[in-house]
Amino acid sequence: MNILSLLNHVLNFVAPAVFVGVFLAVLAPWVLRKLPRRGTWMVRALSNTVCGLCALSAGLWFFGHDGKMLSYLGLVLASAASQFCWMQAWRK
Repeated sequence: MNILSLLNHVLNFVAPAVFVGVFLAVLAPWVLRKLPRRGTWMVRALSNTVCGLCALSAGLWFFGHDGKMLSYLGLVLASAASQFCWMQAWRK
């Protein structure tokens, strides 16, 4: 495997977590209008993405390969839990 092939695999592994993390961070203030605007969306997106990558990595370790639907379910739940923690931190 050459470096371009490795880069392609890594980017394809990371892309769903980045998309879901940014998507949740950008849309949460619009959907939940009562949220204060404290905290930048980039910090929330980074937190959501890191939690999602941890979930995808756990799925890769547990199942032995990437692309299982349970791994993607874990990605969504971990990112949502991270966003929920940010919402609870804002309320205090």
